[in-house]
Amino acid sequence: MKVVIAIDSFKGCMSSKEAGRACAEGIWRARPRAETVVMPMADGGEGTMDAIVEGLKGEYVECRTAGPYGSEVTARYGVVNKGKAAVIEAAQATGLVLVERLGLGIGLNPWKTTTRGVGQMILHAAERGCRDFVIGTGGSAATEGGIGMLEALGCAFYGADGQRLPAELASLAKIGRIDRSGMAGVLQECYFRIACDVKNPLCGKNGAVNVFGAQRGVKAEEKGFLDAAMFHFADKTLECTGKDYRGRAGSGAAGGLGFAFMSYLPHVELVSGVDLMLQTIGLEKKLKGADIVVTGEGRLDAQTVLGKVPLGVARIAKKHHLKVIAFAGTVSEDAWICNEAGIDAFFPIVRESTSLDAAMDPGNAKRNMTMAAEQVFRLLS
Repeated sequence: MKVVIAIDSFKGCMSSKEAGRACAEGIWRARPRAETVVMPMADGGEGTMDAIVEGLKGEYVECRTAGPYGSEVTARYGVVNKGKAAVIEAAQATGLVLVERLGLGIGLNPWKTTTRGVGQMILHAAERGCRDFVIGTGGSAATEGGIGMLEALGCAFYGADGQRLPAELASLAKIGRIDRSGMAGVLQECYFRIACDVKNPLCGKNGAVNVFGAQRGVKAEEKGFLDAAMFHFADKTLECTGKDYRGRAGSGAAGGLGFAFMSYLPHVELVSGVDLMLQTIGLEKKLKGADIVVTGEGRLDAQTVLGKVPLGVARIAKKHHLKVIAFAGTVSEDAWICNEAGIDAFFPIVRESTSLDAAMDPGNAKRNMTMAAEQVFRLLS
């Protein structure tokens, strides 16, 4: 029996790889001769870099970049495909988690957060020879339209008086001219795939500021002004590039970072995070000769079918007429919809009444996964 295991992380207690290995241990207890293939998974957000690097046996590179408030941090990105491709998570340089980890004591200040470090990571990887880029946009703390990243890549922003503007949120409404002549030439040789499950445009009631601004520190009374500033930035971008992506689905991702990529970089594709993950690690090739596919995530519910890892895995497995089993920390009443979407059966791994802290304990979670997998595969044997 060959079993391919492609489980998303159980956030807070098991990484994708840990969950997969715990599941494999249970399968071996029931079927000692079973062949198991563990494929780390993620949906384009946190954990995407680790899943791709581990899945493709790549390596990590560290570099010093600007952090969310400009001060230097050590960021990490992955390198795969013999050094030709880089896997970058924007959150490594501009993440909400960094704001908490750095203990800056000032909370979220959208007027000062920047994406500059994302641009610095891109250039660092390009100087190493990377030309293909996978970018995860999830978890960004910035809401400045991506101008910090663009400045790091060589763009310059000027006010109506001809003076150069700092690349920060307050400058968006003041831009009179954008000069992209200084952008690094190597970017013309680079291809970017942006993991983006957000469908929001840059501006308007469903735009970056109005929908996501509050979680990045934007006050209710600031939203109108800042949305107008984004609109102005889009106008000046149109003058500079001849492109108008302000209304494009995904342009509002990561506080407008999606808009910056589409508007200023030459070879950009916005793709579903799950689809990008599945394409990059080549899950479909691993299914050759498989009998069963195991997937899962921390919580299985109706939202799972809206582009999360288990759905993506099931969709590919069903192309090859394979049975799909899912494990989850918790299962909601509406999870039955997952059966209609290709998951043949799903099982919660928690075995008894317990506290949330106990259920989330990494040791307990791994044991629960192993025992659940063992019992299911005893039945299958």
